[in-house]
Formats: sequence, C-alpha cells, structure tokens
Amino acid sequence: MNQPKRYLITSALPYANGLKHIGHLAGAYIPADIYARYLRQQKRDVVFVCGSDEHGTAIPIQAMKEGTTAQAIIDKYHPIIEQNFKDLGIEFDIYHRTSSPLHHETAQEFFTALNNKGDLEIKETEQFYDEATSTFLADRFIKGTCPNCGYDNAYGDQCEKCGKSLSPEELINPVSTLSGNAPIKKATKHWYLPLNRHEDFLLEWVLKEHKDDWRANVVGQVKSWIDGGLQPRAVTRDLDWGVSLPNEAGKVLYVWFDAPIGYISATKQWALNNGKDWKPYWYNEDTKLVHFIGKDNIVFHAIIFPVMLKLHGNILPSNVPSNEFMNLEGDKMSTSRGWSIEMDDYINDWIKPENGGGQMADALRYYLTAIAPETKDSEFTWKGFHTSYKSELSDILGNFVNRTFVLMHKLCNGKVPVFHNDIIDDDDKQLINDIKTAKQKVEDNLEEYKFRDGLFEVIDLARKGNQYLQKKEPWKRKAIDGKYSTEDQQHIDNCIHLCLQLTANLSILINPFLPFTAKKMLYMMKVVERMLDWENAGSVTLLKVGYSLRAPELLFRKIEDAEIEIQIEKLKAKSLKTKENKVEETTQHTEHQIPVIKPEIVFDDFAKIDLRVGTILSAEKVEKADKLLKLEVDLGFEKRTIVSGIAMHFKSEEIIGKQVTVVCNLAPRKMRGIESNGMILMAEDKAGKLHFVNPDHKIDEGSGVS
Repeated sequence: MNQPKRYLITSALPYANGLKHIGHLAGAYIPADIYARYLRQQKRDVVFVCGSDEHGTAIPIQAMKEGTTAQAIIDKYHPIIEQNFKDLGIEFDIYHRTSSPLHHETAQEFFTALNNKGDLEIKETEQFYDEATSTFLADRFIKGTCPNCGYDNAYGDQCEKCGKSLSPEELINPVSTLSGNAPIKKATKHWYLPLNRHEDFLLEWVLKEHKDDWRANVVGQVKSWIDGGLQPRAVTRDLDWGVSLPNEAGKVLYVWFDAPIGYISATKQWALNNGKDWKPYWYNEDTKLVHFIGKDNIVFHAIIFPVMLKLHGNILPSNVPSNEFMNLEGDKMSTSRGWSIEMDDYINDWIKPENGGGQMADALRYYLTAIAPETKDSEFTWKGFHTSYKSELSDILGNFVNRTFVLMHKLCNGKVPVFHNDIIDDDDKQLINDIKTAKQKVEDNLEEYKFRDGLFEVIDLARKGNQYLQKKEPWKRKAIDGKYSTEDQQHIDNCIHLCLQLTANLSILINPFLPFTAKKMLYMMKVVERMLDWENAGSVTLLKVGYSLRAPELLFRKIEDAEIEIQIEKLKAKSLKTKENKVEETTQHTEHQIPVIKPEIVFDDFAKIDLRVGTILSAEKVEKADKLLKLEVDLGFEKRTIVSGIAMHFKSEEIIGKQVTVVCNLAPRKMRGIESNGMILMAEDKAGKLHFVNPDHKIDEGSGVS
C-alpha cells in the first residue's frame, strides 16, 4: 500500500458545557496526539483538528443550571478546555468552535447540497410541545418517571439512575422542564437522512473492506446497527440554539449532523490561518482521514458521518480507532455524580512548576496510555497511577537516564566518549541490535493504533539499558591515582557511549507519548529538536564523540504516598458534596417551587376519568426496582395488578388492607415486565412524602369517586 500524501486527524469535539474529565482524555485525545506527533516526526503532511461542540441541548441546559445564557456558557468553557489540552501536551493544529460564522456557513452549505440533490427526506411528525412557553421540547427538556426503575426525575432520552436509554413516550407522567406543564403532541416538519438507503454501502465498506483492519468494537457495533435495520434519522429540530436552517424560521440543524462538519470548518479555518488549500484534505483520495473517538461515538463516525461524506463527495475515513470506557476507582466516571477527575483539577493540583510541571503532565499521559481501554474497559486508580509512575517511569526510564549522565560526568569528564570497535563484545552487540530493532517495533504498533504496546516497547528498551549497565558495572573499574588503565577506560567508554546513544534514541521514541520528557532530555543532551526526527531512531551515532553534555537532572520527581491519599480523599469528598448538593436542590425545589396549574379543561374531560375505591390485598417489591411495588387491588367487581412507585414511602406489610383511590380506565402499561392496570392516586407534601388519597372511613370496593 502506498504511503498517503497527507493525513487529516480528528478528535471528537467535546461539548463546551462544562469541564472534561480524564476519561475523555484517554478516549479520543491522547491517542490522537500520539499518532499526530509520530507522523510529524516522520515529516509527513499532517493536520490535527478539533474544537468545541457548542450546540445541542446540553448547552442551554447548563445555562439554566448556572442561571445564564447559552452563549455565556460556551464562552466560559471553550477557553478552559482549550487551555487544559495545551497544558497536557495535546498539540492540535487548530482548536476551533462550532459557534463560529465559518462553521455555520459550512454546515448550512453541507445541508443545502444534500437537500438539493434529494438525499434528504421531509416528514411531518408529532412531537412534544410546551404550550405555556410555545416551545417544541427536545428530549432533555422533558422529565418524568422512569418505566424501568421508577425514578421520578428521568430525562426524555435517558434515566440517570438506572442508565436505561428512553424516549419521551416511555416516561410516566412526562412534564416540561421549562414550565412544569404536561406537554402535548403537535405536528412539525423535519428533514431526515434516510440511512436505510445506504445499508448496502455500509455492509461493503465496513464489514468487508475494513473488517480486518478496524477495531472489533467498531465493526461489531456497525454490524449490530445494520442487523437491526437502519432508520431515517432527523437532521433538523425545533430549537433556538444551533445552526439555523436556511429559510426556515425556528429550526436548526441537529447537533449530531452539524458537529462532525466541525472537522471540515476547522480545516478551513486552519487553511485560512496558514495560507493553505483545505480541499485536498477532504476531497483527494491520497489523504488518510482518521477519526479518534470513544465508543459512544461509533455510530456517528462509522455509520452516519461516512454516509454524509459519501453523499457530499468527500473522502471516507481510513480508520476510526475507538476506545472503550475508562472507569475510576471501581465505578463509572460521571461528572454529574462527582465521580471524576477533571483535567482542570489535575492541572491545578499537579502541573505547577513547584510540583513538577511538564513531567507531571507526562505522568498522566503515561498512565492513561499504559491502561488505555483499547480493547476493553479499563480502570484508573490513584494507587495504580502511583505504582506505574514509580516502578516504570521513574525506576526504569528516569533511573536509566540519570545513571547514564551521572556515570558520564564521573567516568568520562562529562563528554561523549569514543567507541572502541576493536573490543566490542556480545553485550554491546546485543544492545546495538536492541536499539536498531526498537524503532521498527514502536513504528509497527503506532501504525496499527496499538499505543499501549508501542509505549511498552519504549520502556522495554530503557529496561534493557538498565540491564546492560548492571552487567557492565563500569563503576567497579579500579582507578590508580585517579586514572584507569587503558583497557578499563576503553570498556568504560564503550558502555557509557552506548548508554548515551540509547538515551538519544529514547528521546525520539518517547516523544509521541511524553513530549515534555523528550524536550527535557534534549536539553540535557544539548541538542536541537531536529534530533527528534523519526529517521534518526535506530542510529548509534546520534551524539558526537567529545561533545559536552549538561549535568544530570531528575526526569521524574518523587511522589509521596501522602499526595496520593489526598487525591483519594478529595475524590470521595467531591462525590459526597455532589450528592448533598442534589439533595439540597431537590429540597429547595420542593419547598419553594410555585405550583404550576395545568392547562384548563372542561367538565367533559374530567368526566372521562373513572375513579373508584379499592382495597390493597397484597404488596411486594418489584425485583431490581427500588421505588416500585406490585399491588393486588380489590375493586369489588374484579381484582387488578397495579405497579406503583411508592416503595420508598411505604413498607409492603403496612399498606395491606388500605383503601385507595384508583384510576380504573387508564390504558395498561408494562413496568419492569409487569402489566399495570390502573394508577393509585397519591398526594405529595412539601417534604416530598407521599400520602394515599383515600376515603375517611371504609366503604364498599368499587364505589365511584366524583
């Protein structure tokens, strides 16, 4: 296969709705940066683009939480996220914004091109609508009770308690988060991308052409979606925040459609900034396009965006390296639950000159790469971080470089000694071979996106250097009157010479992974960055004989156990505080919320509801649903099974025999696999406690309530 003429590398655009955690860093940004740095060292034509995703409902929702505007939110978080990446050594060629006029123009042109060619479909559907605010509701602007676990604050797209993906139609008693009213259904027109038309293309392109060179999780997920049958996907939505639809008031492009186009607009902006032509990077087949993502973005980058690119006449991605998820201390990372390590927090705690600066940025890069979730979920632990830092970075790489420089100054007057070919031995030959072969091993792994394995090969080369030093033991040669015999000096020279050449090679090979460390090594060797050119790796003549080198400096400082304990306690405290804040918010909401009266109805509407008195005959907890009770209720004329979300308020044995008011003509609904035939009326006090709405004395079951 011919080498591509140019490379376009993308990392998934992070939402500018808050700080990003180290799980994001491990998934889409460090691997992409490693690959881009490696390609730059090979002097290839590389453009590495990313930027803030500033549209979608996540932004206005965060604005509501912070009591500000959507524009203020993106203006707040965009520069923070961009600086976080810089502090951690992520070197984009451009970090753009989807709020930029250039992006809006690019996304609108993309939509118009597809629409004009008939590649989109227009459909009229009914969607939830808030009459009080005259707003069509995105899924995240609808809340209700989860049908899966009974949680009463589930969103229209997902329950944050049990994690189940939902649709607004599945919620029990859905309400608008904007007004508190129950939404109605209202007709609206939207444009759709008919993915079902492109199943054959995807089958051929992904499942045949790339089944062997793409990661299994990507191919597997594409196959699963196709096996389930692809459906048309809405390209537009009714919102006032996003890329506006040309000539259609009140409609914007769906964020999933406009965000990946951000890669194109970012490339355009980079080209404008550098006097380049952007088109070859998106239209020429000799460009290699690589998307780095987390597994939650597979469907967008391996199914939807490729279909969009194909229809638009652009090149398709050559690969979509997708990582699995990284957990934290035995649990899933979650910013909303306070169980995460934000990049900003790590930077503030560790990356200060007095705390190690760049070396601690590399410490995080190292550990996240060493445990990268390339084939399965992995786990970050602070103790694992500490162990990896000490036993690998410090004790292997740092120790080898430090010993080499100390011995050079002690035994060779601080200069690169001559190499005596006439006394070369098997250990020397083996180390020379290890240096030469390491380059190809690292290269092979990076070309195949195996970054963990590539990093292992670099550390393994440093490990071999330590083993070589231990065998040679140059410090044991005996000096007489401060001088060594000619033979001893020659053996010392050869050992130190090869260790210095190995150090130079390590700086080249480690640079994609640990750029701050590589620069510090260059400083100690007194060489320019040209040394890092990939073509130099494998050579044992990089440092000239007689060249004076600087005094040794520790590459990695010692991390005390107490520093790690502080981080563990900080994580626990943060999680606890988040839980307490949520409880406080809920309490305040309950105590101070002004009741919202639902839309006015006429008597005929109320008359449709059949309310009757029933007696609870039995009650039992629903398995794996903390809030649900399965009730058998006697209505006089029949007995019914009703599933009710009251388990947190009543014990099963306490309510047997209780008389309750039942909505009898409510359509049956399945909850946790149980068909519920009715609803128990309840009242909620200011403290959030539920109470039965029941007669003040026992009456016959089945009696009507009016």
